[in-house]
Order: sequence, then structure tokens, then C-alpha cells
Amino acid sequence: MLTITQALFDQIVAHARQDHPDEACGVVAGPEGTGRPERFIPMLNAARSPTFYEFDSGDLLKLYREMDDRDEEPVVIYHSHTATEAYPSRTDISYANEPGAHYVLVSTADSDDAGPFQFRSYRIVEGVITEEEIKVVEAY
Repeated sequence: MLTITQALFDQIVAHARQDHPDEACGVVAGPEGTGRPERFIPMLNAARSPTFYEFDSGDLLKLYREMDDRDEEPVVIYHSHTATEAYPSRTDISYANEPGAHYVLVSTADSDDAGPFQFRSYRIVEGVITEEEIKVVEAY
């Protein structure tokens, strides 16, 4: 289960809406070994595409060095889908190389008549997708 604060939830959704119609992407880092998402880090979609996202390799290297210096790890890796449901694509699965991370997808398309967006979380390990429950809390 992903436990995330309302503030982080809102920041991820706001980033997805802001970058629409392009896909948004980013990371929420947390203290190593805690599984607790704390620091919101919106990233630039280097692909600037409505159907694909890509972290800039230089930005990603800088981020991993910064997390290492702060004893953090990527707890949540998120991106948005602008025209489809919030479910990992084949490309998303192929890029999922953090087995301990929660992969959050936000859809800015109303693809299921459930409202203007979906917010879903998955574990993706060795190509296997497992959707997980999300618990939104005011604070940890």
C-alpha cells in the first residue's frame, strides 16, 4: 500500500494538470529504507510529448547524486497519461527499474467517467504489474 500525504497527492495532480497536454513526470524522495514519500521533485519531460515521458539524463543523474547525498531514495516515481487510463503501458513497464518504488500514474483524461483524473499506484517488478491501495493522510 502507498501511504501519501494530501499535500503530496495534490502536488502530483497539479503537476499533471499543469503539463497537460504533455505528460508530466517526477519523483517523490524519502529517507532511505522508510518507504515514506516526503520530498516532491517535479521533473521536466525531456520528450515534451502527450504520449511519452522521458527524464532528462543529466537531470536524473543530478537527482540521484542529490538523493544519495541526503540518504534518500525514490519512493514514488510518477507520470501522467493524457489520453488513456492510469495504467502502465509497455514502455512504462520497460522503464520501471526501481523495484522498491511505487509507480504512480495520473490520468488527465476522463477515460472512465469517474471524473477529470485518476490517481493509481503500482508496483512493477521484473515486468509484473501489481496495483496497490492508496491511503491519503494529512500527515505521517
